[in-house]
Amino acid sequence: MFSNYLIGLREGLEASLVVCILVAYLVKTDRRDALKPVWIGIGVAVGISLGFGFALEFGSQELTFKAQEALGGSLSILAVGLVTWMVFWMRRTARHLKAELHGKLDAALQLGTGALVATAFLAVGREGLETSLFVWTSVRASGDGSQEPLIGALLGIVTAVVLGYLFYRGALRINLSKFFTWTGGMLVIVAAGVLAYGFHDLQEADFLPGLTNKAFDISTAIPPDSWYGTLLKGIFNFQPDPTVLQVTVWALYLVPTLTLFLWPTRLGGGTEKTPAPVREKVEEA
Repeated sequence: MFSNYLIGLREGLEASLVVCILVAYLVKTDRRDALKPVWIGIGVAVGISLGFGFALEFGSQELTFKAQEALGGSLSILAVGLVTWMVFWMRRTARHLKAELHGKLDAALQLGTGALVATAFLAVGREGLETSLFVWTSVRASGDGSQEPLIGALLGIVTAVVLGYLFYRGALRINLSKFFTWTGGMLVIVAAGVLAYGFHDLQEADFLPGLTNKAFDISTAIPPDSWYGTLLKGIFNFQPDPTVLQVTVWALYLVPTLTLFLWPTRLGGGTEKTPAPVREKVEEA
C-alpha cells in the first residue's frame, strides 16, 4: 500500500505543480478568460488516464492466463522504463519547469482555445497515463487481490491535490530538490521490484526460461502471509522465492540506476542549484 501511495503522491504532486503554475500565470497576467480551456484540457487528461486504467484492468480479464502474464510482464517493463525516465527528467528540469510551461502557454495563448486545451492536456496527461500504468503493474505485482494497493494510490493522489491547493494559496513551502530526490530514490527501489516481477510474469507466460530455477527460498523464514512478509511485499514487491533471472534483473537495474540517480546528491549537491520553495515559484508566476 505504501509503494502505491508513494506513486500517487509523487505523480500527483507533479501534476498539481503543473496546474498551479498554469493557473497562477493566467491569473497574474489577467488572462482569466483562458482558464476555462485550461481546465477543460486538464479534465480531458484526467478522464483519459482513468479510462486507460480501467481498460488495462478489465480488458486484461478477458485474456487467457498466459496472455495476461505476457501482457502484465511487458507493461511492467514499459512502466519501469517510463518511471525511470520521469524521475531523472524531473531531477534535471525541476528548476526550469515554470519557465518551460510559461513559454508553452504564451505560444498557446496566441494560437487560440484549441491550443490552450492541448497544452493543458499534454502537461497533465503524461503524468496521468504514467500513473495509471505504473499503479496497474504495481497492483499486479502485489498479487494479493486486495484493494489496498489501489486505495494507497488514491490516497496519494488526494494528498497531492491537497498539497497542490496549499501551494497555490501560499500556505505551504517545500524544497522541490529534496522532495524529488527522496521520492525519486524510493520510486527506483519500487520500480526494481516491479521489473523483477515483470520478468517473472514473462517466465510464467513461457516467454522466458528458468521459472523453476530458484535463486533461494526463504518462505519458512519470511512467510508471504505473515505481517512482515506482507509489509515487505507491499513496499518493495519482495518475493521469498525469486528465480535467478528475477534476482539478476533486480540487481542489474537497481544498483546502477540508484547510483546514477543519487550521485549528484552524494557529491554534496553537484552543480545543480536548490530550487526555490514552491510558494515562491507560484507567487512569481
